[in-house]
Amino acid sequence: VQLVESGGGLVQAGGSLRLSCGASGSTFSIKTMGWYRQAPGKQRELVATITTGGGETKYSDSVKGRFTISRDNAKNTMYLQMNSLKPEDTAVYYCNAGGYYYGSNYAAFGQGTQVTVSS
Repeated sequence: VQLVESGGGLVQAGGSLRLSCGASGSTFSIKTMGWYRQAPGKQRELVATITTGGGETKYSDSVKGRFTISRDNAKNTMYLQMNSLKPEDTAVYYCNAGGYYYGSNYAAFGQGTQVTVSS
């Protein structure tokens, strides 16, 4: 599975951005997708996840109520709508896909997209 993110950029605090993640390859094997982020000098953290079957979602406490994760299985695309952005949301955002293929679990990441929120 290959993942490509897009939609990052520079936005003022309180603004919005929508990230997209396109998946290709053995997409039928994907069970869950999610977004991670990594700020300078910090560890990568999980932001949100969504299952490809039932569409169940989970969010970190830091983004709950402001971010919305969604997916379009027909387009093999996942989205992250980010509203009420804060400077502390500044990070590189990575798309993630996890699944089961030929007897093994796997986890794939995209190359990341930069989100910068100015105060």
